[in-house]
Amino acid sequence: MDASSPQRVLILVTSGPSTPARCAAPFHIATLLACMDAEVTLYLTGEGTQLARREVANSLRAVIDGEPVSHFIRQAKQAGARLLMCRQPGVVIEATTLIDELDEISSGGELAQMILEFERVLSL
Repeated sequence: MDASSPQRVLILVTSGPSTPARCAAPFHIATLLACMDAEVTLYLTGEGTQLARREVANSLRAVIDGEPVSHFIRQAKQAGARLLMCRQPGVVIEATTLIDELDEISSGGELAQMILEFERVLSL
């Protein structure tokens, strides 16, 4: 990587509805890094895939009376972060139930490749 290339950061989002207090942090960190000119990819995996569901993203809050997780997802996207979701074998996904901010549904193999290629990998 030369000095003019942005650092590439992969954030694995594993928190979901069972840990609402942890769900805004990955998107907040992604927003900050993207604003600092890092190339940021958020990858929803495990329970984190639930955050791609419109119903969950619009209703789940990290703190009582706080903004819904969808607010933090939109901020990260507006700052330039990409949002991917892990394809779960055998799980039927209705595209109409997913948030508009989702860029792609990806495979575990693609995730493994990104882990090897990116300069930084965070799990939040």
